[in-house]
Amino acid sequence: MSIPLLEYTPSSQNSRVRGYEVPSDEQPRVFSTDNLLSSGDYDNLIESAYRQIFFHAFASDREKFLESQLRNGQITVRDFIRGLCLSNTFTNSFYNLNSNYKFAEHCVQKILGRDVYNEAEKIAWSIVIATKGRAGFVNDLLNSDEYLENFGDNIVPFQRRRVLPSGASEVPFNIKNPRYDAYYRRKLGFPKASWQAAVRGYKPQEKQPKAGDPALFAGMAKSLGNIGNQPQSISPYNIDYQNLVPRR
Repeated sequence: MSIPLLEYTPSSQNSRVRGYEVPSDEQPRVFSTDNLLSSGDYDNLIESAYRQIFFHAFASDREKFLESQLRNGQITVRDFIRGLCLSNTFTNSFYNLNSNYKFAEHCVQKILGRDVYNEAEKIAWSIVIATKGRAGFVNDLLNSDEYLENFGDNIVPFQRRRVLPSGASEVPFNIKNPRYDAYYRRKLGFPKASWQAAVRGYKPQEKQPKAGDPALFAGMAKSLGNIGNQPQSISPYNIDYQNLVPRR
């Protein structure tokens, strides 16, 4: 018996606010099968789906069978996204190298196009993963009202409302959210910090020492070392007390 999805409180994210901004280069491009006119349009749509789910797909990562079914109209874009989320590439790159909490966060970002609201939502979806499995979790996301209202059957998911009212843009999910969990990043040995041998600094021209400044001779004085007389080593065992005391 599966546990129903726990309730969580949605927060007022940027994706929940209706936008009235002027379209620009920061606006996400919508790829849909409703306005495809040529095979090149299908190529762009498929590439956008790979970028959304995989971030990048090599030749060995591509699902040729799913691509053929999509081009022939046998499956919808939603079915194509489902196939990519259940593929071996997504399994090996995300599911096998993350906890259920991190995997739920990845899928919410990639499928629903927004950040998770809070830790309660990650816990709720992780319970779905534990009870229904990975396929049941992906199906629940794709069958949710939020997905159907924003993307439907024919639109490739995208990061919703990236442009903020101030003109700035949110960081893309693939940049701010690492693919691997912290445990597996340490296990795989990255990231590794690289340190420079010397620390370089910049000193303004007006603060640089002038001719005759003692700071210019500090290095030379340090290089000379100790050139004075060495201190004498005096011990009570090498002192002739009888000859040193005057006669009376």
